[in-house]
Amino acid sequence: MCSRYGDKLPAVDIFVCTADAKIEPPTMVINTVLSVMSYNYPPEKLSIYLSDDGGSEFTFYALMEASQFSKHWIPFCKKFRVEPRSLDFLFSEFQQARSQINRRMKLYEDMKFRIEAATEKGNISKEVKDQHKGFLEWNSQVTKQDHQSIVQIRVSSEISNAPIILNLDCDMYSNDSDAIKEALCFFMDEKHGHKTSYVQHPQSYNNITKNDIYSNVASTTHLIELAGIDGYNAALYCGTGCFHRRESLCGLKYSENYIGELKNSVCDTKKDRTVHELEEGSKILANCSYEKGTQWGKEMGLMYGCPVEDIITGLTIQCRGWKPVYYYPETRKAFLGIAPTTLDQALVQQKRWSEGMFQIFLSKYCPFIYGHGKIKLGAQMGYCVYLLWAPCSFPTLYYVTIPSICLLHGVALFPEVYEPMLSRFANEGGLIGSSPAEVSKVRTLLHCRTTWSARFSRFLFWVIHQKSRISYDEITNDLCPILSVKQLYRVCTLYCDDNYNTPSVSPDVS
Repeated sequence: MCSRYGDKLPAVDIFVCTADAKIEPPTMVINTVLSVMSYNYPPEKLSIYLSDDGGSEFTFYALMEASQFSKHWIPFCKKFRVEPRSLDFLFSEFQQARSQINRRMKLYEDMKFRIEAATEKGNISKEVKDQHKGFLEWNSQVTKQDHQSIVQIRVSSEISNAPIILNLDCDMYSNDSDAIKEALCFFMDEKHGHKTSYVQHPQSYNNITKNDIYSNVASTTHLIELAGIDGYNAALYCGTGCFHRRESLCGLKYSENYIGELKNSVCDTKKDRTVHELEEGSKILANCSYEKGTQWGKEMGLMYGCPVEDIITGLTIQCRGWKPVYYYPETRKAFLGIAPTTLDQALVQQKRWSEGMFQIFLSKYCPFIYGHGKIKLGAQMGYCVYLLWAPCSFPTLYYVTIPSICLLHGVALFPEVYEPMLSRFANEGGLIGSSPAEVSKVRTLLHCRTTWSARFSRFLFWVIHQKSRISYDEITNDLCPILSVKQLYRVCTLYCDDNYNTPSVSPDVS
């Protein structure tokens, strides 16, 4: 792709989002940041933004340290084609490579120690703060709930304004240095590229517990369900690992006249502007008061007012006429994250997801209402598979408990065979007579309270191939001791074994 388009490749803005420095340690955040800084993509076309909803000065300090370390790490990765480019994962999994990357590992360990020491101590030294004026934004009154404005998507339009945006959670690092190029193949497709709104990757993890007891892999969801919904042009936006077209994310409605040219389409907003001017302009856009009276949070950007705003955002984009893409790489996963490893973490996550999605179903964004006439019926139903996740837990609970209890107590799971129905079937098939005695014997054959192996043997007689190998004694004593000779004859001569061109029973039986 680089050789084909060269300087005409579109610029890409990457947003890494974090919210709490205690739950999401700064060292984990910078691992993700460094991994996306190391993409095999022209560096002048990459812009990395860290959006810290918690406004932590420790995250800012970690980012400052990472910017210095990147001068050693990024050239090394590109020179030796290191994969993956998350330092914690690389150093923990590839012990044999330590001799070759010992110097970089030492630099990283020193940086990690300084960050963790400052975080544990609870303050940053004056010597460090004097190195960057950004620390002036923090004082004794700044808290997690009350802090300076954070970087948001619209802020990037003031600085880089790239036509493609990648958003990532801070715990999901890049696992494929060519992921940008692969995503651009969809956006730059000559036939369908101009219709593409976003390219969603599956959520994969590198810390799955033994036997995956919390079902984090979700193979059925990623390989079958999400891919099936994509067949209706309705790929779900999952909130992370997603490449967006800026125009579709910012509220533009798709029309047949839309060209969607991405090549060399970056507006050079930095031209003839100082760093101070860019900072001041960005602060205005980042301020929460900027959104008042605008469509931000309603028709532009991420939708507000729901714990799973990503699902609503994807739905509104599709209802504006865009066609998203769900992409599951077969060779190498583009992103790897951290899955919940304890029961309480898993329950909190599942509860938030199920509650949020059920809220969407009960709101004006219900796919059957909001998406009526805008997206296909199959897409609406596909959305509801997840929006009805919470109420579906009740029939699921019934399914996994009641049958087991019935089997343990010998309670029939299915109704008794309806005798007139069975008689009619038997008569039309020429299997047995219609007398109550014969019907009763067949019912006994099917429902006799014997061992499961005996029941299986009786069933096997009805479907087994090469009945000619079964002797008369085996039939009368083992398989079907209840049926009379006349009934056995009718059962055995019901059909011929066409697969092997042999009669259904042996000559001594007939």
